[in-house]
Amino acid sequence: MKRLVKIIDYIMLFTLNYIITENIIISLIFSLLIELGIYAFRNYDKEHMKNYNEQIIRTIVGTIIGFVIILLFYVFIPQHINRFIFIYNFTFAVIVFPLIHIIEYKIYIKRKSPINYLVIGREEEMGDILEEISKKTLNKKRFVEFINPSPTRLDKIVEERILNEDIRDKARNNKTQKYKKNVEPKIDRILVADPYLEELVKPKLKEYKSRGVQVEYLPNMVEKELKRIPIKVAEKFKEYYEVAFEQIEESPGKRILDILISTVSLIILSPFLLIISLIILLEDKLPIVFKQERMGINENPFLMHKFRSMKNEDKTKAKFASDEQHRILKIGKIMRPIRLDETLQFFDILRGAMSFVGPRPEQLKFVEEYNELIPFYYARHKLKPGLTGWAQIMYQYAATLEQSKEKLSYDLYYVKNRNSVLDIQIILKTVEAVVWKRGAM
Repeated sequence: MKRLVKIIDYIMLFTLNYIITENIIISLIFSLLIELGIYAFRNYDKEHMKNYNEQIIRTIVGTIIGFVIILLFYVFIPQHINRFIFIYNFTFAVIVFPLIHIIEYKIYIKRKSPINYLVIGREEEMGDILEEISKKTLNKKRFVEFINPSPTRLDKIVEERILNEDIRDKARNNKTQKYKKNVEPKIDRILVADPYLEELVKPKLKEYKSRGVQVEYLPNMVEKELKRIPIKVAEKFKEYYEVAFEQIEESPGKRILDILISTVSLIILSPFLLIISLIILLEDKLPIVFKQERMGINENPFLMHKFRSMKNEDKTKAKFASDEQHRILKIGKIMRPIRLDETLQFFDILRGAMSFVGPRPEQLKFVEEYNELIPFYYARHKLKPGLTGWAQIMYQYAATLEQSKEKLSYDLYYVKNRNSVLDIQIILKTVEAVVWKRGAM
């Protein structure tokens, strides 16, 4: 659904811009930049597409961000940038796009048939994760039965409720059929949620696959639908994830991008860095820069730099930032919400200690503690720490052990699935996270 909506939006934007500029290349670029701005503000997330007011707000802000990027090209193409570009695109996007997205959402809800799963696993172990998946897919994935299987029991369910042609034909002819409580619903696919139970019926599953039954695995499903790897899923499929994380390596291409981004950013930000330095000096004297050892790639500590946003105080004990609100400087109250205090980390990126995108660097004492308390915590250090990251834009600031486990699930997803496309998504959505003041940067 989301891919189709993006294509429709882009075609409409391109058509509008071509009418205005009569230049194919300029129209392609302008439309892409506006579309990126709208995408950055998560207009295409299913949970946002259902709310018309939220769609309007996100379209307005996203379109403005797209315009800001377009203005950066003014030096190169001034003749094609005028007030009509902004007025027509803004009016069109705000009026048309929210309406299209709501219509597409309603069509999806009405026409998309739900998929019913037979789960090989225990409901008390993974029921909450599967319920989260159901909500995320707008109840289009349903987990109708859990079994601790014996080959005989599994055979009975598959033969009667998956391979039975009468049930399948009846369901096909009535997609909106609602089953009564005392009537067993049809089952479309099998989901393996426990690798140990899978071993009990492995020959049977192989047979069912050969007969056309689709068998899916919980790790693939949670990564696809939730965009994170819950700790208990990683523990349940421990062998699979241990092998996956063992193969993680930094990309040489990512380092080139880091050098480019950090160099350009430091040049553009240099006047602001000077002004911030002077304000901190006047408000609370030296030092201007806060330095602290953080954990880097392969658990090699490095010295991280940021503007000091808190009053001078002896810091011998690792603390969560939420425990030190009373120390925030006046300039800190301005810098922290929009992450200006973090801009010095472009120096850390340039020298190779950090990357622009990656798990946030953690304090050494917390890493030592969490390595003991949280399974797979070590895996977040398979890549360089980042200025922004998947966990930072998807989850709140973690101030407790349970929150740290939840946040780690997003870091694990990034480490395992990191690629250039995901990095670009994170960079774009970081803009939304800063403007919306969400996540934990």
